[in-house]
Amino acid sequence: MNETEEITLKAFTDFLNMIESACVETKQKIGQITGATQTVAVKEETFNGLSYGKQQGSRLGEYETAGKNSNPTDKWTSAFNVLKQNGATINNRYHGEGYAYAYWLYGEDRIYRQRLARAQNHEHP
Repeated sequence: MNETEEITLKAFTDFLNMIESACVETKQKIGQITGATQTVAVKEETFNGLSYGKQQGSRLGEYETAGKNSNPTDKWTSAFNVLKQNGATINNRYHGEGYAYAYWLYGEDRIYRQRLARAQNHEHP
């Protein structure tokens, strides 16, 4: 791939990420206007495509992190934007029905996840 193609693909990817972010924000605003109490979560594959490293904390126990610089920009940005638009924090973790993990942000360069308790109980070998 030549330099012009790389620049074009990066610009197009950035454009698609902006559209995705705007769609998530629009869905939230519609939910606020209509009084919807639950928004539909994106598929967990959005987050499963990232490379995570295991961590252990005294308060959190076992969790995983995905670093911005350790993942493809398009996949990481897409997942980051979903979490940011949904206000995902350690106290307001993002997950949908059937998710194995809950996700949140802390800082601008790392995505965190921790296995949901119900997923641990129903994990398939």
